[in-house]
Amino acid sequence: MLSVLSLARKSLGRLAAVIAAAAALTACTPGATPSGGPRVDTSAAVPVALLVPGGSGQASDELLARSLQNAARLAISDLGNVKIDLRVYNTAGQPGQAQAMAAKAVDEGALIILGPVFAQEANAAGAAVAARGINVLSFSNNTDIAGGNVYVLGPTFQNTANRLATYAVRQGKSKIMVVHDRNTAGEAGRAAIQAGVTRAGGSVVSVSGYEFSQNGIVAAMPGIATAAKTTGAQAVFLTADTAGALPLVTQLLRDNGVTAAFIGLTRWDIPAATLALPGVQGGWFALPDPSLYTQYQSRYQTAFGEAPHPISGLAYDGIAAIGALIKQGNSNALTGAALTQGSGFVGVSGIFRLRADGTNERGLAVAQISNNQLVVIDAAPRSFAGAGF
Repeated sequence: MLSVLSLARKSLGRLAAVIAAAAALTACTPGATPSGGPRVDTSAAVPVALLVPGGSGQASDELLARSLQNAARLAISDLGNVKIDLRVYNTAGQPGQAQAMAAKAVDEGALIILGPVFAQEANAAGAAVAARGINVLSFSNNTDIAGGNVYVLGPTFQNTANRLATYAVRQGKSKIMVVHDRNTAGEAGRAAIQAGVTRAGGSVVSVSGYEFSQNGIVAAMPGIATAAKTTGAQAVFLTADTAGALPLVTQLLRDNGVTAAFIGLTRWDIPAATLALPGVQGGWFALPDPSLYTQYQSRYQTAFGEAPHPISGLAYDGIAAIGALIKQGNSNALTGAALTQGSGFVGVSGIFRLRADGTNERGLAVAQISNNQLVVIDAAPRSFAGAGF
């Protein structure tokens, strides 16, 4: 049952594990503003480098590279009078080439870097340009790698945990049990949930893990179910995902008499067949604004004749943020201070903003699975004012 997960994690792990450059921006870098970033002539086309994994020879990388480019160009077409000179560089997913391409992009005038995707190459790219006052908007969702001149655009565990924990506490489910995979992703998810529950004013009444294997899950569930009942947990917050443990964990917890609400840290609607699983009925999870993302998918399909890659929207979001800042007409448009403005930006999935520590916050909807259907029970906020962040 878990063999599918190992394949999925190899792909997702490359995306999620981008490592931030250790070097910090140097305030006195020639040509840079004092607040960390290049000076921008907003009256001219602004050079933006897009680093994609093209050239690796892998079909999946080529698809991703094409989709990221298409999404970026779609975003540029929506900017109106703002002019961006998009320059695409292929990294082949290799650290050495990513480092060389990042340096080359800046040599050729790029004032900010969008991407790259994978771990070591993103680390190399960030380190290559940090001392030159250039910021990097990576496609990672791993908060451990954020900082310095590297920002993550991907949705993070902590942002999702905060959203769901806040909603749960507001609904009277403040006593929460955490159930997690005993692996790297599961431990990271556990920490995010615990922090989110505390932040929301709830209490973590129990934390239980299981060995990440079918036998491990089967052996652990009776004890975990007993803990859920004896601690009076009003909700069980799960790190399991649909590609791995989620179907078995939810079913066994229900079979062992757990009646508390289930909350998922991951998307429970992908693949759509998950919505029909008996164990997830009534469960909550968070997702980007469905209506906005559906519009993006439709526009992309019309423009390019194929469906967008699931993470391609991050390239659109990066261009949208850059374009919004350039439109303000300030020479410090691409500094760290500008990128982390509190009002944030609007992308294909809704509102988002970058934080000074390199992480991000995104406006998410809360959905419930009811009668095999996804139902939005708390809409995504459309601004950060009063959004509960």
